[in-house]
Amino acid sequence: EVQLQASGGGLVQPGGSLRLSCAASGFTASSYHMNWVRQAPGNERELVATITRRNSTDYEDSVKGRFTISRDDAKNTVYLQMTSLKPEDTAVYYCNTYFGGESYWGQGTQVTVSS
Repeated sequence: EVQLQASGGGLVQPGGSLRLSCAASGFTASSYHMNWVRQAPGNERELVATITRRNSTDYEDSVKGRFTISRDDAKNTVYLQMTSLKPEDTAVYYCNTYFGGESYWGQGTQVTVSS
C-alpha cells in the first residue's frame, strides 16, 4: 500500500523554525519527484518545494532562502526545514508524489505561525 504520512507541524512564533517530515511507505521515495504543497483556508493549494531523484530542488519564490527540502533514503523520508517563518506561511502542509497514473497525498500537518 502506498502511503505518505506528514508530521511535525505545530504552533511557532514569527521568525521561528520548524521541520516537517513525510514518511513514505509502499514505494521508494528516491525514485520519484517528491513535493511539499500547502493550503491556507480559502486559498488554492500551492506547490512549495520539490526534490528530484538526483536531489536537485526547486522552491516557490516566497519561501526561497527560508525553506529547505531534503530526503533521507535510509528512512524513506522527505523533510521540509522551515526557518524565518512568517504568519503568511500558516497553512496545512501536504507531501505528495505522482506515479503509475495516480497522485498520492499525505493527510497533511498544520503549521501555524503566530505571536
